[in-house]
Amino acid sequence: SYQIEGGQESDRGPSIWDSFAATPGNVKNADTGRNACDHYNLWPTDLDLVRDAGFDAYRFSFAWPRLIPDGTGAASDAGLDYYDRLIDGILERGLKPFATLYHWDLP
Repeated sequence: SYQIEGGQESDRGPSIWDSFAATPGNVKNADTGRNACDHYNLWPTDLDLVRDAGFDAYRFSFAWPRLIPDGTGAASDAGLDYYDRLIDGILERGLKPFATLYHWDLP
């Protein structure tokens, strides 16, 4: 999710990757996932492209910093709502959702 979602200022706490990318010398050109592909905002268009390309499934991963922004405690309603809308959008387009529960993205 870090590589595609972006939306760092939208309902998400810091990720271990934010810290890594912010450390000078760790990433070429000091690039970050701050905006990434902006899938957080562009997911409807992205899913249309997947469907229109003839694919029948979509794999995504949960950003735990979006679900539990503080790293502990209760889940974020905004984070849960985002993934609820994303999964609904996947299903509405006749795609099969494949959720990756953990892909190296921790709060």
